[in-house]
Amino acid sequence: MGNTEVRSENSPRPTRDRGVDMKLEVVVIPVADVDRAKSFYASLGWRLDGDFTAGSEWRVIQFTPPGSGCSVIFGKNVTSAAPGSARGLYLIVSDIGAAREELLARGVRISEVFHAGEDNIGTDEPYLFGSRRVSGRDPERRTYRTYASFSDPDGNGWLLQEVTGRLPGRIDTGGAAFVSSAELEAALRRASEAHGEHEKLTGQHDEGWPIWYAEYMVKEQTGEPLPT
Repeated sequence: MGNTEVRSENSPRPTRDRGVDMKLEVVVIPVADVDRAKSFYASLGWRLDGDFTAGSEWRVIQFTPPGSGCSVIFGKNVTSAAPGSARGLYLIVSDIGAAREELLARGVRISEVFHAGEDNIGTDEPYLFGSRRVSGRDPERRTYRTYASFSDPDGNGWLLQEVTGRLPGRIDTGGAAFVSSAELEAALRRASEAHGEHEKLTGQHDEGWPIWYAEYMVKEQTGEPLPT
């Protein structure tokens, strides 16, 4: 299930079999008004990769969100899907409060932060954990559990999902990486807070804090047990 993966204790662990790399790099967004969509996605601060045309019957535009390895495309005669029919498009962020404030500053109408309650059945718009949205952050600050949502002018639905630590097996241990300075900064802050608790437990200053930070940050990203 990509970045939104949820797995119970009885679910199988991700396979380690390695075949040919198949990198998801493009998602098609169905829109009715191409120029209106272009203006909206540009207003999000996303990188415009290209705007290509061939006569009057074909046009494709590509945008990439900051720090993302996957882009979105939309245009004329690009897809037969109904405009606005894309739902559950997830944007993974390490600090949902900061991400939401940035979108608000850009004029985007975005929901309040919400999380899943004990009951997943309700009348709210569906998302990963069902169709009941409870106001505020997840009370336990669990990774994957806090959201905010917004839509483009056609009604294609996007969700911000806060991920601060990965489930086991989600990232190869040899492939841990930070795709932006903001993501690295957020990871360093979490490592700093955790290291502060570590020094409280030991009762002394840790001269080897760079090693501890590095171990914490890699293990957090790859889903391994965190040092204490």
